Amino acid sequence: MADSFTAFVIEDADGKPKGGFKQLTLADLPDNDVLVEVAYSTVNYKDGLAASGKGRIARKMPMVGGIDLSGTVVESRSPDWKPGEKVIVNGWGLSETQWGGYSRFQRLKPEWLTRLPDAFSPEEAMGIGTAGYTAALCVDALEKWGTIQPGGKEVLVTGAAGGVGSVAVALLARRGYPVTASTGRPETHDYLRSLGATGFIDRAALLEKGPPLQKERWAGGVDSVGGITLVNALSQTVWGGAVAACGLAGSADLPGTVLPHILRSVTLLGIDSVAAPQDRRASAWARLARDLDKDALHAMYEVQPFEALPELANKILAGQIRGRVVLKIA
Repeated sequence: MADSFTAFVIEDADGKPKGGFKQLTLADLPDNDVLVEVAYSTVNYKDGLAASGKGRIARKMPMVGGIDLSGTVVESRSPDWKPGEKVIVNGWGLSETQWGGYSRFQRLKPEWLTRLPDAFSPEEAMGIGTAGYTAALCVDALEKWGTIQPGGKEVLVTGAAGGVGSVAVALLARRGYPVTASTGRPETHDYLRSLGATGFIDRAALLEKGPPLQKERWAGGVDSVGGITLVNALSQTVWGGAVAACGLAGSADLPGTVLPHILRSVTLLGIDSVAAPQDRRASAWARLARDLDKDALHAMYEVQPFEALPELANKILAGQIRGRVVLKIA
């Protein structure tokens, strides 16, 4: 085992977060029960904010970034985990309150770990990552709500060319739901068609302020944008429908009214992937193993070296990344 290894550490610099590569040792890691050698991590929007210093994601510093990881158990004081087991971790406060996946080694609490499904390699699991796992939670919630139907009315996916959106499009299409993808990048239409999208709406159309009740169009939706986009999605959802909201890439505001909710019984389903209990995580990963086409998955992500992280963080914030980015840590 290496005496020292590389990690991306966010520290306080004159009152502002600043990230950079540092050499750590095992003695520097938190005193948690399971030591994992990290093979891959990812770059999500939240990672972009944290790594670039453009958002105060880390609630304490120093903080090792990275909200995702896949790897192999090296040592364990927990009876639930044995050396050699392949694991994934999504959320649980990584990069915010707990040291995350941007490190060759990391010590983690046993309850945070999920066994790598047989269907995926460690690289593929990070091709899915928190974004894809969150998309699966959204689809689970919409199906449980019950208004989306195979071959029925359209299901809207906003931010469709991003990480959450790409996986949501693929999962919904695989189940036979007609998917309309919202994106501001026409050059991604062929990519989204390959994932199963059958219709498109320019994101600008969902950014125009409209009446609180608009023409009913969507049986349901997956929204990772927030703000006026989510308000319009709710205003255009059919009676009894629901929108699963999981992100705020556009805005954390919700500048709408209660009219869609009380006059059309439209429901806003909040999706939190960070602290989701293990039964929901297991259900989401089972859906991904069952419904996510491998060719579609491989079309969604690219693998980049760990040292490219600072550049990638700025690109994802600028909307210049399509789909998912996997970081090769080991």
